[in-house]
Amino acid sequence: MMHWLAELDGRRISVEVPASSANLGAGYDCVGLALSMVDRIDVEVRGWSRGTIELNVDGEGAGELADDASNRFIRGLETVLSEARGPLPDGVGWRIHMENEIPLARGLGSSAAATVGGLLAGNTLLGEPLTTADLLRLAADIEGHPDNAAAALLGGFTIAARVDDEAGGPVEALRFDAPRDLRAVLFIPELRLSTEAMREALPETVPLADAVANIGRTALGMAGLAIGRHDLLRAMTVDRLHEPYRARIYPALPLLVAAAREAGAIGACLSGAGSTVLAFADSVATFTRIEAAYAAVAADQDLAGRIDVVMPRNTGARVLSRS
Repeated sequence: MMHWLAELDGRRISVEVPASSANLGAGYDCVGLALSMVDRIDVEVRGWSRGTIELNVDGEGAGELADDASNRFIRGLETVLSEARGPLPDGVGWRIHMENEIPLARGLGSSAAATVGGLLAGNTLLGEPLTTADLLRLAADIEGHPDNAAAALLGGFTIAARVDDEAGGPVEALRFDAPRDLRAVLFIPELRLSTEAMREALPETVPLADAVANIGRTALGMAGLAIGRHDLLRAMTVDRLHEPYRARIYPALPLLVAAAREAGAIGACLSGAGSTVLAFADSVATFTRIEAAYAAVAADQDLAGRIDVVMPRNTGARVLSRS
């Protein structure tokens, strides 16, 4: 009997997935924001008889990304196909081309973008049998937490969490459009920091006062976004649960954050697990002051990197073409 995958042989899908910044200060592992840099990924089904994976990457990750099932795009793709239609045969073949703008290991959601891209592509190949909620649950299972995945999938500001303690259980997510004039001023160091190493820097327990402070700031910030008070990002971007501990590995972090705030940022924080630092601003004059403040700290700390001013992106992952 012919395997169901044969129906898809030769089919092609092109998807676009945004970068994302997670935590945004106090919202550890639950808050995210989609950003306007994107990865564009084309995939062609090559069936199982040819059994090879052909990966071509332009831009970020060229010559680095794995061309096997450990690649997050391929893992997302094969996960959604298995979830919807059953086990895949051994040696499934894919032809994949990536045009990547999202830097690796800089706290800008490159892994989540690849995962979400694979899930979206696979679901589209099958005629969209799974819901957006299903895709978010699968992405959270693969990533280990839903913050970047929710922002990449849904766009805008997002808050996401599992609604029960069961592994693999449902994930609930809410999103808000980012204000039109808001920008993220990014300092993106050449320094790479792995999520695993930065998580290992965190203590197993934290003081109750710190946990209470973060809960209050996260609630205030997200409620503010819901009612149009984006100035409350100033409160939400102050963290007491992870940044102080991660600064021991990344000592330039508090200096960059403080410099951005002193330059007039609405708020500033570590992006995800780093090494990127993100500052919010809504005027050209403030962008310029923040850029100068970043540059001064970077020079003093001998920290190579680049500065980008990017728009939040209110559109999440999307299908560009199918054939």
